[in-house]
Amino acid sequence: MLQRILVSAAVLFMLISALPQAVCGNDVDIPETASGRMLKALLESFNSGNEEAWSEFIADNWKKSDDPESAQRRLGFFRQVYGDTRGLELENVIDSDELVITALLRAKKPVSDIEWVDLTVYIDSNDTDKLLIISARPGESPDYALPDKKFSQDEMIEFLDKYIEELAADDKFSGTVLIAKDGVPFYKKVYGEACKRYNVPNKLDTKFNLGSMNKMFTGVAIMQLVEQDKISLDDKVGKYLPDIPNTQIAEKVTVHHLLTHTSGMQDYWDEMFDTSFWELKTVDGLASLIFEDSLLFEPGSDFHYSNSGPIVLGMIIEKVSGISYYDYIKKNIYEPAGMINSGCFEVDTPVPNLAIGYTRMNYDGTMLPEEILHNNLFLHAVKGGPAGGGYSTVEDLLAFDQALRHNKLMSKESFELMSTGKTERRPGTSYACLIQDQMVNGHRIVGHGGGAPGINAMLDMYMNSGYTVAVMANYDGAASRVADKIREILTR
Repeated sequence: MLQRILVSAAVLFMLISALPQAVCGNDVDIPETASGRMLKALLESFNSGNEEAWSEFIADNWKKSDDPESAQRRLGFFRQVYGDTRGLELENVIDSDELVITALLRAKKPVSDIEWVDLTVYIDSNDTDKLLIISARPGESPDYALPDKKFSQDEMIEFLDKYIEELAADDKFSGTVLIAKDGVPFYKKVYGEACKRYNVPNKLDTKFNLGSMNKMFTGVAIMQLVEQDKISLDDKVGKYLPDIPNTQIAEKVTVHHLLTHTSGMQDYWDEMFDTSFWELKTVDGLASLIFEDSLLFEPGSDFHYSNSGPIVLGMIIEKVSGISYYDYIKKNIYEPAGMINSGCFEVDTPVPNLAIGYTRMNYDGTMLPEEILHNNLFLHAVKGGPAGGGYSTVEDLLAFDQALRHNKLMSKESFELMSTGKTERRPGTSYACLIQDQMVNGHRIVGHGGGAPGINAMLDMYMNSGYTVAVMANYDGAASRVADKIREILTR
């Protein structure tokens, strides 16, 4: 069930690489390029509302994948997004060249509060008749367009105050926002409620769910053990975990493959929610879900974002260090970085100042009416782990950023190795070792996001200019939307 939920409309704006949606409703000129022609075909197919047409488009136009389930996933995504939007109208083409086109789209009949979408279509440079990847992020109404100029710090603060306050007033943002320059915060704001039942307001030190951002901590832990010569990136999993019940993983997958999502391992979400998931409170408990699946491809030959891979890394951390994953992260990351409000807290026990997530997503993956919210306690794990689901605050994320920049957690060389992109996902954006590396208008940004129903968090580390942006929210997709707007301002 949760796998369906995680790729439905409200979460599609967080990390997704397979979002198809569109239609040409206005008199907008689409360039006669490979990317423009693909956008036209995509729009026409999607907005037909016809599943046979969707299947035909996927078979004829998408670059073939080694994942045998990719076609069904893409078809399911068309089905879900169409049900949530009833089609999307092309508002304008933002930017384009022969192989890449970005367009602003508007939902015809939005079921949720997702009305605008920035959609980017990437064409395979080796075969310009094939679609390589599609990415999307929250689109903005033209009313929110930035003026064509660079912002001073005071102008940025004034603009963001107005922008986020309007989102909060429309109940589209609930959370915390922090921006720092060279480690010194100059923007710290709080909106919304941590608990709606008792009208408890969010605070700057409210603990929000990190989603997949925990992967960064797992990556740091592995690099620390590499520095201590206790792990080699080229070692096979079986060297450390000889007894795992999957010989493919033990004999073929390396530590480097796990760090870079090139292992071919799948995900454990469906299996987790088919079990008594409230009992899964250890790394071994999570690991019990991941070893039955075969690999999707030969390790190192492709990229597949996997939540199972980091679980194996968590097992290796425990084996090599001799302590639990949770104790290792606390002792070797949280404490030296000064992260006093972070941890993998168990949500079935009272935890002070912990935000409850609120979602417009139903348990079957469909969207609720815009005016309805429910909490997400039955839509995520009871305790986070190596792949995600822990909690933190924007101030703790700044502390983590500064600890990495100032070599408190590992050497400068190790951090550069960890954070330098290894697998290009789209032009300018690569995945490194459980952290993302991208270039935006000449600005190098390192970090990670996380999202699930009622969960969204972003950490952007601007490596050249010294900015740090941390946004955490307990609403679907809300942090990504604000972090993207800040990024648009800082990279002008």
